[in-house]
Amino acid sequence: MASIRKRGDRWQVQVRRQGQGPISKSFMTKPDAQAWGRKMEAAADRGELAVSLVGPITTRKILERYRDEITPKKKGASVERYRIDALLRAPFTDVELKALSPALLSAYRDARLKEVTGPTVRRELALLSRCYDVARKEWAWPVTNPLNDILKPSDSKPRDRRLEAGEWERLLVALGRCRNKWIVPAVRLALETGMRRGELLRARWEHLDTTKRTLLIPETKNGHPRIIPLSPEALALLESLPRHIGGQIIPLTFEALKQAWERALRRAKIEDLHFHDLRHEAVSRFFERGLSVPEVALISGHRDYRMLFRYTHLRAEDVARKLG
Repeated sequence: MASIRKRGDRWQVQVRRQGQGPISKSFMTKPDAQAWGRKMEAAADRGELAVSLVGPITTRKILERYRDEITPKKKGASVERYRIDALLRAPFTDVELKALSPALLSAYRDARLKEVTGPTVRRELALLSRCYDVARKEWAWPVTNPLNDILKPSDSKPRDRRLEAGEWERLLVALGRCRNKWIVPAVRLALETGMRRGELLRARWEHLDTTKRTLLIPETKNGHPRIIPLSPEALALLESLPRHIGGQIIPLTFEALKQAWERALRRAKIEDLHFHDLRHEAVSRFFERGLSVPEVALISGHRDYRMLFRYTHLRAEDVARKLG
């Protein structure tokens, strides 16, 4: 089935068949696009579409097929689709792959670095590299990976931001001024459990066991479920909350929580504090309470203890007090 859409002042038609990559072409008029689409569909019915596919291959063609066939199967599909759409806005995606030089990709990298951070560009390039590799290995397209010949931005060093004296109290006051009353329990629960934002927003009442003082998280970032032991403070907070009809413990959307968080930071005059920093703070506090590495890993869900230490930033003055 041919699909036709308007892109700027041109009409783009795309034809695809099961097991084959899409072929597309742009025309100045819609009737010309429709005629070409019918012609390609007839070629597909005769088994000739695969021959047509061996024509010019562009990064756009690879990205669009990857977005349509591979991305929907992933847990983070919405984020990956957003990154692919950002890549598709780059002019180099319409350059025929055999003419795509490392210089063009380096220019794209340098231009993006003026707009976003190095880690963001690094993630975009890693996704693009994966798309090239899938096209070559899975689809048997005559593709080489042009990113092998350019340097990638360095990854960011782990953050060590923790709450400073008075910040937590100011933050709670600012959050309390939000019209949405779920914001305060969301932030308090994040600090008490070390849950990631996505885990927090997906947590459900049916997975809470008040007798054992545990909360099951069926779906986590690393794909493995885990059971979180709850502190008395976390359990008391949960038991004080009303039960939402939808079953979510914190019935908020990602965007609602994000906007409330950012507004509260401005009201509290707190700078450079990310929501994820609450996880850093929680894990550090678990260690300061005297929990062992395996015990903290049980709560946080880290399967690699080396990664766990990246989230652990003990205050030297607190350790000094323990030393007497």
